Amino acid sequence: MPPADTASSYFMTNSAHRKASYRTEDFNYTLPPELIAQSPVATRDESRLLVLNRQIDTVEHKEFRDIVDLGGPGDLIVVNSSRVIPARLHATRDNGRTAEVLLVHQTSLNTWRVMVHPGGKLKVGRQLHFESHGDAEVTGVLGGGLREITFDPGLDVNALMADLGSVPLPPYIHREPEDADSERYQTIFAIEDGSVAAPTAGLHFTPELVTKLKNKGIDFAEILLHVGPGTFKPVAVEDPQDHEMHSEWYRLPEKTARLVNRVRESRGRVWAVGSTAARVLEICTSDSITSAGSGWTSKFIFPPYEFEGVDVLITNFHQPRSSLLMLVTAFGGYERVMAAYDTAIEAKYRFYSYGDAMVIV
Repeated sequence: MPPADTASSYFMTNSAHRKASYRTEDFNYTLPPELIAQSPVATRDESRLLVLNRQIDTVEHKEFRDIVDLGGPGDLIVVNSSRVIPARLHATRDNGRTAEVLLVHQTSLNTWRVMVHPGGKLKVGRQLHFESHGDAEVTGVLGGGLREITFDPGLDVNALMADLGSVPLPPYIHREPEDADSERYQTIFAIEDGSVAAPTAGLHFTPELVTKLKNKGIDFAEILLHVGPGTFKPVAVEDPQDHEMHSEWYRLPEKTARLVNRVRESRGRVWAVGSTAARVLEICTSDSITSAGSGWTSKFIFPPYEFEGVDVLITNFHQPRSSLLMLVTAFGGYERVMAAYDTAIEAKYRFYSYGDAMVIV
């Protein structure tokens, strides 16, 4: 593997081996467990930043706050405004034993799609007791690890979450949530409740950094995608084309569509902060025109794929065999991205949700 600053020879040597299609095993890599970040850095924009340049095939090592130097007047940074809800709840089963419930999506006044543990024990008809707030009943088994539960009439689920809920930290963070996670596992752009996982590429921004970017003539725009638990689901099938994504709710406002099209017309660059922003931009862009839209999406981006709505991608380092890694390789090029991951491991970058970042330009 080449040194961090001289990766171009590796990319050129391997360009002849690029494939028209990939197997899930192609997205595997070995990560030392100690590189999985268990807590955030002291200050958001002190995270390390690996800069992968697709045009000249180079890798540079910077801090996230240096992203100011990479943008230019007329660029647009698109962020996800979804907010993580305190969706992790503990309940008592009707046999007196405990259960864990992860609220995923409200489908009607009293009914939610959830993930539960232990799943095999919570069949239709089972009762769940939430202390003084009341009860819920398992009313459906939906497949894909999902259940439907119906709360007692009049039970205030928002009050329940505020009282008993906690931040649903990812399963690879091997500790209980702390008070600080309520703030640090949210981006500064978070406005609208609905996610069960943070759009982690946005975690590195601070208000001061946003101000510096705006002072340089770089604008910001919002999309919304409520991140579901499927973000942590590895691709289990051999052929990525057979993978089924969980559906997630998205919205691209008219104002954002206007800003994106104006930037594209003026030859500025559209930056997607994370896979969520990238997916929404791709959903809503056709023939280089971005339109407002909303709805449920299970869009799955994997190589080979030609992006229409994104010029620059900010992303964290993702799990092996994940749909997120597949999206990043589709954008940056399979060989480039996988080589960059090897470089990041060698340089001891911190991986996953609370880890460091990469920007692909």
